[in-house]
Amino acid sequence: MQKIPVIAVFDVGKTNKKLFLFDEHYQMVYERSARFTETVDEDGDPCENLESLRLSVFDSLREVFKRPEFEVKAINFSTYGASFVYVDDEGKPLCPLYNYLKPYPPQLLQQFYATYGGQEQLSKETASPVLGSLNSGLQLYRLKQEKPEVFNQVKYALHLPQYLSYLLSGEFCSDITSIGCHTHLWDYTQADYHAWVKQEGILGKLAPLRRSDEAFLASFSGNSYKVGVGLHDSSAALIPYLVNFHEPFALISTGTWCITLNPFNDAPLTSEELRQDCLCYLQYKGRPVKASRFFGGYEHEQQVKRLAGHFDQNIAEFKAVNYDPEVLQPLLQGQDLSALLRPPAENQEKPTFAERDLTAFASATEAYHQLILDLVIQQVRSTQLVVEGTNVKRIFVDGGFGKNSIYMHLLAAAFPEKEVYAASMAQATAIGTALAVHPHWNSKPLPNDIIELKYYAVTHQEA
Repeated sequence: MQKIPVIAVFDVGKTNKKLFLFDEHYQMVYERSARFTETVDEDGDPCENLESLRLSVFDSLREVFKRPEFEVKAINFSTYGASFVYVDDEGKPLCPLYNYLKPYPPQLLQQFYATYGGQEQLSKETASPVLGSLNSGLQLYRLKQEKPEVFNQVKYALHLPQYLSYLLSGEFCSDITSIGCHTHLWDYTQADYHAWVKQEGILGKLAPLRRSDEAFLASFSGNSYKVGVGLHDSSAALIPYLVNFHEPFALISTGTWCITLNPFNDAPLTSEELRQDCLCYLQYKGRPVKASRFFGGYEHEQQVKRLAGHFDQNIAEFKAVNYDPEVLQPLLQGQDLSALLRPPAENQEKPTFAERDLTAFASATEAYHQLILDLVIQQVRSTQLVVEGTNVKRIFVDGGFGKNSIYMHLLAAAFPEKEVYAASMAQATAIGTALAVHPHWNSKPLPNDIIELKYYAVTHQEA
């Protein structure tokens, strides 16, 4: 039997940990998932069970190598960000994998910013809002201040993707997509580690930076393959778009958060943008990606529950509500739709559906149209922060809202000068992780048909 050449990709989320095998055409040929019960750190705060995760990686690979139909040519990892594994000289973890939601001591936070120029200056230089433990560099600062005896034993602080890569390759490294994502470690104005990292003696605890498209030769269970350095999941999900589209575009990734990513905006973050929750990522080739976000998916979830209760409907029924301009018309109250969606700067009050009286709506369908209208107004304001003034021609929407016809029609009406598409791609993060190391395992050309697009034209009625 001829074996199928494949790449194994571990896609590690906070809840689900998945292993995918993709063939040379990036078709998924195998999937395995696992979930672990969280453990707690020494303060009683929940955290990842690192040992269970480590064992799962090896157990999953053993299962794959037993299957005679596959030949594993490469392995790579993507995981959630802002999580460090502190290892000693032998590569063994010294302490728990602290949760990035772990409360950060206010006094220590104040001390840090007072020492290194203040919140606004440091945020601008590192292109990240103040996020506490989500600024993973602050986790290292905290370890040094609170547990100096542990800090002194640390050989390297590895972001989670690089720790998993190390388990198979034996190579210690840092990756720019993790280092550059709201860590406070990277100075975007200097394209280097920030001065505080050097002054605190933390630079020596960070493994050498390697390119995100590099790979190491390794072996396991008698099999040889290439191992990628691992990627931050948000950056990995952008890679298929960077590979397939070369004209300027923005990607709105919708889930709990609605994040607009513009890889073609390298202007430094302003104080005003930071105040409005903008930040910068570094994509896998090391270029800045300006991003904005709002809590749209969460708000949608909460308000749909409210609507379902008020109108005595099943939550699932709202998924079937399609865009209806006749339902929308009375909600506009005589205003032009495009003007409502993109109000002038002096009229920037955010509509909040949570404050609306549901008895004012004649039906659940009408109320749902109002909910999406309110959300899209917020989406447009968030997206404009990183798109306005750039030469972006296309906007792609992936995730849940890409399947919502009301959202998509309204977004197209808000940006009539741009092409707006719903983008569909199964396992975008995992495929992006595989594409990052494409030349190391795959001799076939890069695929150009893995993203399905649905174009939303602006109708005369919407314009």
